[in-house]
Amino acid sequence: MNTRTRMSAIVATLGLVGSLALATASADESRTSGSAAQIALTEVARAQNPTAGAAGPQDTVWIAERAGTVRVLGDDGLGEPVLDISDETTTDGERGLLGLAFDERFAHLYLSYTDLEGTSTVDEFAVQDGTVREDTRRTVLTQEQPESNHNGGAITFGPDGYLYIALGDGGGGGDPQGNGQKLDTLLGKLLRIDPQGGDPYAIPEDNPFADDPDARGEIWSYGLRNPWRFSFDAGSGDLLIGDVGQSDWEEIDWAPASSPGGENYGWSQMEGTHPFRGGTEPANHVPPIHEYDRTGLGCSVTGGYVYRGEAVPGLAGQYVYSDYCDGTLRSLEIEDGRVTGEHDLGVNGGEVVSFAQDGDGELYVLAIGGTVSRVDPA
Repeated sequence: MNTRTRMSAIVATLGLVGSLALATASADESRTSGSAAQIALTEVARAQNPTAGAAGPQDTVWIAERAGTVRVLGDDGLGEPVLDISDETTTDGERGLLGLAFDERFAHLYLSYTDLEGTSTVDEFAVQDGTVREDTRRTVLTQEQPESNHNGGAITFGPDGYLYIALGDGGGGGDPQGNGQKLDTLLGKLLRIDPQGGDPYAIPEDNPFADDPDARGEIWSYGLRNPWRFSFDAGSGDLLIGDVGQSDWEEIDWAPASSPGGENYGWSQMEGTHPFRGGTEPANHVPPIHEYDRTGLGCSVTGGYVYRGEAVPGLAGQYVYSDYCDGTLRSLEIEDGRVTGEHDLGVNGGEVVSFAQDGDGELYVLAIGGTVSRVDPA
């Protein structure tokens, strides 16, 4: 078995970021500026395959576990599940409970998961005094998935108060249906909806394709393969997307807070800045601000957050990310959409599948093997 096949088998066994090849998370040393911030990872909890986390009410952090449970992080680790939908999820391939988000007032909790048929689903629950009211549950959005991989699944509220939802291209390898470039499907897209504005949701009037009869109005940006994790910079409002590559390149995409949407990140005509299998670069292609090739130990970029906490001053304003197979935490210095510095932060989080940011801007690292770690000063 060659190296690439062996790594693919390992990832498939873990069953979350399958159908990926060998990659590297090594930075381009020519753009490294200054010294890296000195950090340490402090394990604060153990979970059952944690997949996502979010700042919750009363300065808490809520953690989603892949099988379908949600638990709250406390001083003594994770408490008992506050929500359990495990009898309604499936965890084959890259499926499961994949994302969670609160609205600005912590009045509603949203879960992103694949149901028993593998359909990507976003459900809403009212929250009262920090408690989930399960009797208020309603389904906001669904999208059938042709394959068990490339589901995306990340969700978060943007600075504008709207809910953003990331969906992969539908899987199958190489985007066989060309969903990334099609505007009549939600697959391969970042969506923007108003979950409280309609039944089951409303499309914001200023969405870039809201008035296009040939496009889905929910689309905010497109040309994405598997935007597994994305986030908004709590300081600037800029959007950053970690989009998992196919054969050779992992990429991080960026859009300024002032963007009206409509960015085309190129997949599947492009993989990063490179034509994919003879593809032609779209005229409106927005190239990634960072990419890395697949000659090292990585296999799947795990997008993170721009650090806005106070515990590690040397990390302030830098975008922290990792890779599922490499596990090394790295950071980018970004100015006006251009990477001006890259750093290896010198710590390894294991099979890093996600990050979480608390209400104070401090970061947590989630490894699929079960560790939940906080980024602390060394």
